Amino acid sequence: MSSTNGTSHPTPTTMEERPRVPITVITGFVGSGKTTLILNLLPQLRKSNPNYKLALIKNEIGDNNIDTQLAEAAEMTGTRELLGACICCTNVGQIGHALAELDEEVRPDRIVIETSGSAEPIKLVVELNRLAAETGRYELDGVVSVIDVENWGGYASTSYTAKLQAKQTDVIVMNKWENVSETQLGDMDVGTPYLKSQRGRVDVNLLFGLDAKMARDWSDEGRSKSHSHGHDHMGEMECLSVTLSSNERGVGVNIPKLELLLRSAPKDEVFRIKAILYTTAAPKASDGTTTAQGSDAPGKLSQYVLNWAFGRWTWCFTPSPDTEEPVLRMSIFTAQYESNKWQKRLEAGQYIVVDRPHHGADLTIRRVQ
Repeated sequence: MSSTNGTSHPTPTTMEERPRVPITVITGFVGSGKTTLILNLLPQLRKSNPNYKLALIKNEIGDNNIDTQLAEAAEMTGTRELLGACICCTNVGQIGHALAELDEEVRPDRIVIETSGSAEPIKLVVELNRLAAETGRYELDGVVSVIDVENWGGYASTSYTAKLQAKQTDVIVMNKWENVSETQLGDMDVGTPYLKSQRGRVDVNLLFGLDAKMARDWSDEGRSKSHSHGHDHMGEMECLSVTLSSNERGVGVNIPKLELLLRSAPKDEVFRIKAILYTTAAPKASDGTTTAQGSDAPGKLSQYVLNWAFGRWTWCFTPSPDTEEPVLRMSIFTAQYESNKWQKRLEAGQYIVVDRPHHGADLTIRRVQ
């Protein structure tokens, strides 16, 4: 177990050139399948990029570190344990030290925090948002709750925390649902979008947004004309591939129009929106924060990465090589039977257009799953 005592947070002044590290929180009752889910995500990431660095912070009440040993055996880039107390209570102050250690020592592309079975996600989210604002190093990408459907009735009726975990989350991953009827699934009444796993496995594109390394890989694939989105598709979702192109230079995306899409997409119909695009405006995140302009010259075209997940979105400036690329490339992941409706809305020109109305542009939308 690595000690985290005495480690100071990295400061924005020393690390501002590096992109923020996205953080995904995975919570759920004891035995729901959190560790299995995480271990099944790593091979999908490595399939797209063998050098992808995924780090893990593991919290358990007690001193048992068996799951962390499993994670290390699966070649996680780095692991940190917060044992002995719940992460949302006495251990919440240690999160900053654990994040700083991983950030400084292994420079991960993403960090996953696996909470104990008794953690309340909202307390951890508040602390992560505070650290993100304080250090400029992190960005909360999403909160995922894992549920053992077969045994949900038992522990949901006796555990207030189990119900909180299901409600204080962006999406629920349902494990062990195969022998449960649809009526029983409906009776769970958690009011949160959900996905069914395939024996503890869910498509990584649904749980993770685009980070800096993924965006670079995506750009490289697009320029080589071999862009396949890298999706390991399952029946729980559908995917639209969107491309906006223009023959004229200096043309960007109309951000106000695009924000209409970001604000209107229902969380139970659209799971994730990921895009790499050009714009002359400095876009704003869902919390109103303005993204740093990529260029010192106002109005100059810059490239940004968009991550939309369950009603929240962030932007990240990314340096673009001097090469011809589409104005926008986007993937929209929807629930089953929802992609056709959203394809028609996009084709109607409501959301994705160039910022110069009299300049020609070609919008291509196709369903890839």
